[in-house]
Parts: sequence; structure tokens; C-alpha cells
Amino acid sequence: MTRENYIPFNKEFLLEQQLNAFSGDLEKIDNFKKLFDIIEHYYHYESFNLNRNLKQHYALYDPDLSEKEREGFIKKSDFSVFKKTLLTVLERGNYYRISEETLQAAFEESDLVGLDLSIDFNAFKDYEIYARGHHKAKEKVKKYFFWKKEVEIEYYDRVLVYLNYSDADYLAAKKVKLGKMPIDPGSIALKIFKRVPKNDLETVFPNAVPKMSIKDKMLLWVPGLFGGVSLLSAKVIPALINMYEAYQTGETIDLLNSKTSLNQGLIALGILAAYCFRQYNNFINKKIRYSKTLSDSLYFKNVGNNSGAFYSLLNSSEEEALKETILAYTFLHESEKPLTAEELDDRIESWFENNLNTILDFDVHDALLKLKSTGLGIETNGKWEVISLEQALVKIDELWDNVFQYNQG
Repeated sequence: MTRENYIPFNKEFLLEQQLNAFSGDLEKIDNFKKLFDIIEHYYHYESFNLNRNLKQHYALYDPDLSEKEREGFIKKSDFSVFKKTLLTVLERGNYYRISEETLQAAFEESDLVGLDLSIDFNAFKDYEIYARGHHKAKEKVKKYFFWKKEVEIEYYDRVLVYLNYSDADYLAAKKVKLGKMPIDPGSIALKIFKRVPKNDLETVFPNAVPKMSIKDKMLLWVPGLFGGVSLLSAKVIPALINMYEAYQTGETIDLLNSKTSLNQGLIALGILAAYCFRQYNNFINKKIRYSKTLSDSLYFKNVGNNSGAFYSLLNSSEEEALKETILAYTFLHESEKPLTAEELDDRIESWFENNLNTILDFDVHDALLKLKSTGLGIETNGKWEVISLEQALVKIDELWDNVFQYNQG
């Protein structure tokens, strides 16, 4: 996987790490905490507005609302505004879109499920999957009978599924069956999962149905077809022909041998049928295990659904914005000279690698944009510096005071 902009540490931990730069200067530490406390509240206010915007423009497509409730948002919900705002929140939270190639590779491989899945994409007018963060872990996977093999599996830390369902007329024309899914045509479903295996990404689709793999089909049909034809032609059919011809001509036959041959053939066919049933039953058991795995995922890995997913997304975007601001401000504050964006980027990424054993692609341009928009950062001829802590406290307090201007005459 490529390096991500996502910073895999919470804001409290990073704040404490940056406070170490002030070498026990209690006044600076106190001012620094005050500064980022106000910044955090400011970003939280921005998130509140984004959340209100998302909920209003999503309401018309929210499958959790009744039809009557959705009707109240006709001409009030705008799909283009909703989609644009959602993408803004995802970008701020350092989510990135999973490519079609990666999704296709997941369809062809499987780390844990071990089943081929069929998905009717006609159900969706549009679908997108976004992910953030990744890690590797050792897992034991069943291979043959009781033998388990330990393999290394890649996981996405967070996965967002965006499903824009087709309209009722289109679903009917394409003969798409939504099955037991409680979803209305034309709705937009949003789901967030945690710890999703990269090669089992297709399991996040609610209409993923297990199908027989080539191996399953071979184990079921090859023995049944060739064994059945062989037994019928060698035992059962000749015995029946002999008995029928004897009946027609009135000739005497060795009835005992014919019955024995017929019984042997029928017994062998019974054994073959039992084998085929066993293979089919194995496939059914796989489907049951898949359903169990999916249920566990829904129960233990589900982070948010539909409008409830907004809170998780906005909390992530709010935290990422604060972490980027903390890092950019601190490293510029402690630098003896102004830095270019590239120099700042190198210093922060090197710090993560050397101190936290973490390789990431710090989004320096976004961080500097935040410093500039809040008035904490200054650019001169391509080089950046920040105002002092004392000035920063005054500046950010002014910014917060100007959020509400109800008393203007």
C-alpha cells in the first residue's frame, strides 16, 4: 500500500509529544494548551455546520426516514450539495477512494471468507468505497480439514461504503431483487466498518451472495457425472436391458446374477448420490459460516449507518484537522528560521519515522492552509513561519469572537 495522509495517533498523544519541545517551560506549555483548546472548539464549530448541511441535503435519500418524513424535504435536499459536502468531509478526514482495480482484485482473492461472492451491481445507480488507515496482522486460516495455516493479512482501519440505489422502474426492468434488505429504491445507504480485510472488501456490499467456485463445482459435478455414467452403463442399464429382453422373449435368464448386478449398481449410485449430497452440503455450510462471519462484522465492526455515519466522519475530520495544525505550528515555532513547505514536510515525516516508527505522507499543504486561514501562519517568498504563542492566543480568540456577530449595530 502507498503512504497515507492519515495520522494514526490521537490528538491528545500528539499534543503531549509536542509539549516536550518546550523543555519544561510551564508558561509556554500552558499557553500552548490554551491555544489548541480554542482551535479544537473552532474546528468543532465548523464540523457542526458541516453536519447540519449533510443532514438537510441527505434527508430526502435517508432510508432510515419514513416516506412521509422524506416528502417534507422535497426541494429542500439537494443531491449535488450533499455529495460535495460528503467528499469534503472525507477529504478532511484523510479518507481515499478505493480504486476499481483494488475492488476487482478483492473479488478474485479471499483471505478469510473463502467463498466466491456474486453482487448484482444493477441494484446501484452509483457506488463508492473509501478507506483510511491500514495495518497487517497474523491470522490462522483453515486450509485442509483440521490443518490451519498462519498468514499475514492486510486490513483497512476504516471503510466507508456509499451505495446510491437505483430507482424502482430500473430495478424492475433489470429484474433486480433487493431480497430482505430494508431499503427503498432511490435511497442512499452509508455504512462505516472498522478492520476490514483488503482481500475481502466485497463483503461490505449488503447484496453479496455466495456462489459456487470452480473447485466446488468440480468436486460436485465431475464425480457425479462420470461416476454416474460409468455405473449406469456398466451395471444398471445392462441388467435392466437383459431383464426386459428376457421378459419380452420369454427366455429364461440368470435372475440371481441380474438382480445382484442391478443391486450393486443401485447401491453404488446411492453411495455416489450421498457423496454429491455431502459436497453440496459442504457448500451450504460454507454459506452458513459466511453468514455468521458477516453477522459478526455487522455487529462488532459496524461503526455507523446512514445519517449516523456523519458523526464518525466529522469526528475523524475534526481530529485530523487539529493534528495537522498542532504539528505544523509546533515544528515552525521551534524552527530557528522560516521553512519551505517541502522542508517542513520532511521534518515532520522524519520525526514520525524516527520517534514513532511510522511512515506516512503528511499533508503539509493542507496543514499550512489551516495555519494561514486561522492567521497563525505567515508565508513570505515561499517560506513559512508562525506568530508567537502570545500573539497566537490573541489571534485565535479574535477568530472565535467573530464567529457570532449578533450584536452589530
